[in-house]
Amino acid sequence: MGMVNYTLDDLPPVSQEEWDRVAAITDEEIDFSDIPEIKDLSGLRPRPPVDRGMYRPVKVALTCRLDADIVAWLKQGGKGYQTRLNSILRQIMTRSH
Repeated sequence: MGMVNYTLDDLPPVSQEEWDRVAAITDEEIDFSDIPEIKDLSGLRPRPPVDRGMYRPVKVALTCRLDADIVAWLKQGGKGYQTRLNSILRQIMTRSH
């Protein structure tokens, strides 16, 4: 069977019978055998909504002065260095809460 792709606009409707069938399944009946067990959750952090495309904050143009080596480090990853800087600052901001 090949991969099937849908967009939100062309998803087939789900019948009430299908919803009832899914609602009737107990946790014990769900087969997790193809999913590896995660034993150590200490390194996992939920991604902020902004990283999942759910929230788009308003951007503000800003002029600031940074050390040349910091700018070189950010730019060594190629295009998108301002986005990387924003992401780094957001991670620091969300950790401090």
